[in-house]
Amino acid sequence: MTKRLFALSVFHLFVFSFLLAQQYPYQNPELTPHERAVDLCGRLTLEEKTGLMMNQSRAVERLDVPVFQWWSEALHGVGRNGHATVFPITMGLAATFDTLLVERIFTAVSDEARIKHNQAHRLGTQGELYHGLSFWTPNINIFRDPRWGRGQETYGEDPYLTAVMGKSVVRGLQGPADARYQKLLACAKHYAVHSGPEWSRHRFNAENIKPRDLHETYLYAFRALVREAKVAEVMCAYNRFEGKPCCGSDRLLQQILRQEWGFEGLVTSDCGAVDDFWMNHGHHYSSSKTEATSQAVSSGTDVECGNSYGSLVDGVREGRISEETIDRSLIRLLEARFRLGDFDDPHLNPWNRIPASRLCCREHSDLALEAARKSIVLLRNNGTLPLTKGEGVFVMGPNAADSTMMWGNYNGFPLHTVTIAEGIRTLCPSAVLIPWKRDAGQQVQAAADAGTVIFCGGISPSLEGEEMDVKEDGFKGGDRTMIELPQSQRDVLAALHKAGKRVILVLCSGSAIGLEPEQQTTDAILQVWYGGQAGGQAVAEVLFGHVNPSGRLPVTFYKNVEQLPDFEDYNMEGHTYRYFRGEPLYPFGYGLSYSKFVYGKPRFDDGNVRLTVTNKSKRDGTETVLIYISKVGDADGPIRTLRAFQRVEVSAGSTAQVSIPLPDSAFEWWDAKSNAMRILPGQYVIHVGNHSLKIER
Repeated sequence: MTKRLFALSVFHLFVFSFLLAQQYPYQNPELTPHERAVDLCGRLTLEEKTGLMMNQSRAVERLDVPVFQWWSEALHGVGRNGHATVFPITMGLAATFDTLLVERIFTAVSDEARIKHNQAHRLGTQGELYHGLSFWTPNINIFRDPRWGRGQETYGEDPYLTAVMGKSVVRGLQGPADARYQKLLACAKHYAVHSGPEWSRHRFNAENIKPRDLHETYLYAFRALVREAKVAEVMCAYNRFEGKPCCGSDRLLQQILRQEWGFEGLVTSDCGAVDDFWMNHGHHYSSSKTEATSQAVSSGTDVECGNSYGSLVDGVREGRISEETIDRSLIRLLEARFRLGDFDDPHLNPWNRIPASRLCCREHSDLALEAARKSIVLLRNNGTLPLTKGEGVFVMGPNAADSTMMWGNYNGFPLHTVTIAEGIRTLCPSAVLIPWKRDAGQQVQAAADAGTVIFCGGISPSLEGEEMDVKEDGFKGGDRTMIELPQSQRDVLAALHKAGKRVILVLCSGSAIGLEPEQQTTDAILQVWYGGQAGGQAVAEVLFGHVNPSGRLPVTFYKNVEQLPDFEDYNMEGHTYRYFRGEPLYPFGYGLSYSKFVYGKPRFDDGNVRLTVTNKSKRDGTETVLIYISKVGDADGPIRTLRAFQRVEVSAGSTAQVSIPLPDSAFEWWDAKSNAMRILPGQYVIHVGNHSLKIER
């Protein structure tokens, strides 16, 4: 055969192979994802369709439809999938009040997620749990009560802060909106009116919620992520809303989500939530699995986390649901997969070319450290901090040398974790680590030679979280029944103080802790959350003055549970800084610095709040300016509500000119006449301050 004939044969073979690969329209990458999804849907049997609607979607080999896993986790780093960079928990990220940082973090997370998926694809494990491209984060529920154990997964108690942080997460995960292929699918959860308790979530009915509370508080962030960030997925919650399970609520899933907000993405159930429709432990809403699954899909739940959707075949046969309704959901799922490039030549997709060296790389480690530094909130300081590297520094407490505590929940596994003790001893080699014992006398005796005790206390993810079996006093099902420190820690702190020690409390937790006695038994308190893989280094740097603390509380720290309404009361009166009329221990937005900042008188013009911030100290520092508004004459409205903020770096002895945009959308308010959120004319007061109680007008 001549070379020319051989070349023609190869060319014809290539064309023939290409035509075989392109035999159906859904295999043509030049068509839109929707066109491809409609074509593929029309070629599937009913059994194949339902097999694609569960979190582990089955392959359809005859049509070259690959397996797909809808359930992966990336709460604060790629979770439950081997080694990954572990950032501070989301409550800590919220405490940074740095939206650009959060977007950078989740861009790094999406890099690592794509790398892991590419590796799984080469190994043929891309269909296994947590190996996919659909990530069920962010959790944008409002943290209305500090007893809720899953509050650590949220961005705090404020709707606006939650919304802007959530949008940053979505942008980082999903990638540029104009890219040919979407990087990942992000998911806003848990929709809606869900923030504990854990023990009743499978049967709880959120009813008689004031329309204002529903739209201004519970739905505010969801609406922002749908309309502004174009989030790909929404997860419906376990609980009922006005009598119907959220995953079967026409009002939530059809009227509000799709009709009012224009959501075009897909809805997934929480895991086992459809079973809650009919099983004995749940809502007693449906009489059978077949009825439950038919109701869920008819209401708009497109993917089920579970395996009950196989019963949809019986649902069609029994006339409970039409195949056209199933097609509606399936087309949404297929369209999302086409947007990811799941059916196309991997070489066409630039996200598949992210180098494996980006996984747990130095840049991501540095980013984890930056986040940990910015997340730390200095709550109390009588002049003890920052420390000097002298003798007589002792370190003790249950969280001093605990690396896994630093990871939070829904976590990945870092290559190395810097514990608090390790971080301190790196900067102060003479520091002595005392093993933790609950006996106050033994602890004081062990610290007899100490001048300063750094007590690393608080709680841990083994005590607070999702549906947990915890046997400790003050904890129930992953939630808390009291918000104070465990009694053994309070006793040790009191004994150390009585013995004349300088006591610094390094407080680890996912949420607010009641610290009334500790105002007298400590000299300084650092709230450090669960700080991720670099948390211990960040704590040490703040303690010894290498870093000036700049974190702010994204939640109210109450004095005790007596200040809280009933845990299952979802009306907002008495909840969060927006409606709490008592005196908190530490207010929302609170956080001290080693610098002293003074605000000039603010003014509002041309849609901007303008003021000066002067640093009257010898240390460079960062101040977070918070802008709240309240509406004059609105007796039922919030006392004040956050609508803008900005971190401002101010050099020692300098004054910064600050201008913070406050657009018309900041004055979107509940309108009882139209029963809707809209930009509402009227007289408003603009409050400027560094926390919710210290304000200028």
